[in-house]
Amino acid sequence: MGTCGCQACSALAPKGEDMAKKPIIAMINQQSWLEPVGDTLQRWVEQAYTASGAMGQRIENILSGTWLGHPLHPALTDVPIGSFTLVATFDGLEAAAGGRTFARAADATLTVGLAAALASAVSGLSDWHYTTDEPRRVGLVHGLLNLGATALYTGSLIARLSGARGWGRGLGFLGYGVVTLAAYLGGELVYHERIGVDHAPEDAPTEFVAVLDDVDLKEGQPRRVVAQGIPVMLVRQSGRIYALAEHCAHLGGPLSEGQLKDSYTICPWHGSRFALADGRVLDGPATFDQPAYQTRVRNGQIEVGPAYDPAQHEAPRNGEQAPIAAAG
Repeated sequence: MGTCGCQACSALAPKGEDMAKKPIIAMINQQSWLEPVGDTLQRWVEQAYTASGAMGQRIENILSGTWLGHPLHPALTDVPIGSFTLVATFDGLEAAAGGRTFARAADATLTVGLAAALASAVSGLSDWHYTTDEPRRVGLVHGLLNLGATALYTGSLIARLSGARGWGRGLGFLGYGVVTLAAYLGGELVYHERIGVDHAPEDAPTEFVAVLDDVDLKEGQPRRVVAQGIPVMLVRQSGRIYALAEHCAHLGGPLSEGQLKDSYTICPWHGSRFALADGRVLDGPATFDQPAYQTRVRNGQIEVGPAYDPAQHEAPRNGEQAPIAAAG
């Protein structure tokens, strides 16, 4: 865990002119008050995780979706958005046709939506606290809008239960408008800023290629190499040679600059841990496994090859000492 404390994270997010032309994003970027609010909130989240020790790491793994193999937040957001959409539908039917059936349905789905909104907010806050620069500002406004929508829906539920159903429907429709705007910003974070997507490369070498002299790879000292244009972290640990994609699946941190433990590597930016043997994510905030590649030593040269599949290669990935199937 822990924010990287540098501006490198923001370099990963594409910054095209199309984003600057969107008025709402330009307006958000002009709000200087977002910076101190973001600093304080991110510090509080990090302090909460750190103070909780090992339990904090387990909580972060749950909220990030490490156990799911997919970010948890976008999966949770479907529930409140779907619920609030149903509320608007039932409210419209109640206003048009009357009757208690639609009213009861609206109240029930609103209650579900509010409960789901809380879980969604907590998971989103956990993801957001690693962002910087524009993604942080947009994400903060996204969260504040959702908080405002939750307040409106809470007022809507209170009004309904008090018998003021007209006011309840009005607050509900207003809340749905705010939720829609917040969802738009959430889409910008995912599809433009690439928050929550896999930052590791999809491609793998198609054949074995020499990347480094065997004598130049020292025990326990990761090296960054390139295999067919793909940046790779190469490491010799306990006599075995491992190769993982260089860029962390979480936000693209350089694994070759991270810490190396007995059987895993730690991303230097946000502390995600990946197994050296097969790239499995062991601790978040990463949710995707790190691509792993086959290795071998030929004629004094370390070679990196196609993607490593543990189901197909049970022997140690250790070059000449234990040739893997694809090595020939």
